[in-house]
Amino acid sequence: MSQVTWRSGMNETATFSLFFRGYGHNRSYYAVAGIETALEHLESLAFTSSDLSYLQSTSLFDPAFIDALAAMRFTGSVRAMSEGVLAFSNEPVMEITAPLIEAQIVETFLLNAVSFQTTILTKAARIRLAATGRFLIDFGARRAHGPDAADLAARCSAIAGFAGTSNLRAAARFGISPAGTMAHSYVLSFGSELEAFRAYASEFPASTTLLVDTYDTRRGVQNAIAVAREMEGRGERLRAVRLDSGDLAPLAREARAALDAAGLGYVQIVASGGLDEYSISRLVAEDAPIDGFGVGTRLAVSADAPQSESVYKLVSYAGRPAGKLSSGKESLPGPKQVYRRTESGRFAGDIIATADESPPADAVPLLHTVMENGERLAEAEPLDGTRARLESQLAMLPAENAEFTGPSLYPVSISDRLIALQREVASEHA
Repeated sequence: MSQVTWRSGMNETATFSLFFRGYGHNRSYYAVAGIETALEHLESLAFTSSDLSYLQSTSLFDPAFIDALAAMRFTGSVRAMSEGVLAFSNEPVMEITAPLIEAQIVETFLLNAVSFQTTILTKAARIRLAATGRFLIDFGARRAHGPDAADLAARCSAIAGFAGTSNLRAAARFGISPAGTMAHSYVLSFGSELEAFRAYASEFPASTTLLVDTYDTRRGVQNAIAVAREMEGRGERLRAVRLDSGDLAPLAREARAALDAAGLGYVQIVASGGLDEYSISRLVAEDAPIDGFGVGTRLAVSADAPQSESVYKLVSYAGRPAGKLSSGKESLPGPKQVYRRTESGRFAGDIIATADESPPADAVPLLHTVMENGERLAEAEPLDGTRARLESQLAMLPAENAEFTGPSLYPVSISDRLIALQREVASEHA
C-alpha cells in the first residue's frame, strides 16, 4: 500500500482512529493500556539496514521506494487516552495524524500493542475487583503467548494493583516487586516434604511461603506448622502456606483452623491454580479464609475473552473526512474527541464528538496530545500514577457496568455534529 501511495504522490496528512468495536465475553468496558509501548515505537521508528536488505530481497519493491524508507521517521502527532482510563465501544483511544505512509505503516504494531495490553489489563482489573482487597500475585509467565507477552502481562497486572510478579525479567524491566514461592518439583526433589520445607525456611526466613499440597494438603499443613514452630524458636516467622489444588474453600478453612489452633494466626493462606475473577469472586462470597491469590494462565491469556476487536481506520485524508460505510462495520469520520460526564461521583455517559466541538459544560475530554512532530511531550508515567488512575476509574464505574456476568452496557452517544458529518460522507459516496 505504501509503495502504491508513494508512487501516486499520495502522502498528504492523514488521521487514523484506533478504537474497539463491540465487547468481548461478559465485558462492558476496556481498561486502556499499551499507549506507552505505542509511543516508544513511534518515537524510535526507523528501518535498519537489515530491514532494507530483506525488503530488497523480496523483489517486491522499487529500489527508489526502499531508499525513501531508509530516510523515513515518524514525524506526526498523537492524541490518546491515558493508560488506566476506562474506554467503551467505538471510542477512539488513539488518533494518529501524520503523512499517509507514516500513519499507515505503523498500523499493525499499534493495534498489537494497544489491543493485547488493553485486553490483559481489562482482565487484571476484573480480577482485582473480584479479590476485594486481598493481595494478588502474577503467576502467568509460563503460559503467556511468548516471552514479551509475559512481561507486558506482568506490567498490566501491576497497573491493576497486583502486589508482585513471579516474572523476574518483568520485575526488573518495569520496576515491579518480584514475588515467588516453591514448585512441586522442589518438594519432590527432597527425601521428604518436611525436609524440603526446612531447607527453604532456612534459606529465606523472612519470606517463606510453603506449598502444602504436593502429597496431601492436610499433612502438608501439619508439616508447615512444625516448621513454623521451629522458625519461632529462631526468632523467625513463617509468612504463608499455599494451596494449589482441591476444593479451596473447605481446605482453606481447615488450614486456618489448624494454624490458629497451633497459635499461628499470623500465617497467611495463599491460593492458586486456575483462578480468575469468577472463581475468586465465588471464594470471596463463600468467605473462604484466603489472604491472597496467585493468578496465572487465565490472566496472562485472558482466557474467557482472549481477543478484542480493535481497529485502525482512516478518518481523514488531505483535509477530507473519510469513513467506512459497510454494514455492521461503519466507522465515524473525521478526527474526534471523547467527552465524559459524571454525576454523584460516578460515570454518567460519554459523548463521541468531532475534535473541534466545544465540550459540554459538565464533561471532560479524554483524548490529549501526547506527541508532536514525532516527539513525545512528556516522559513515560510511573506505574504508580497509572495504577492510581485505574483505581479511581474503577471506583467511578457504575455497579451495573462492573458485573462479571451479564453487565449492562455503558451509555455512549454520538454528537449531532458528528452524525451530520457521517451523513455528509455517506451522501458523497452515494
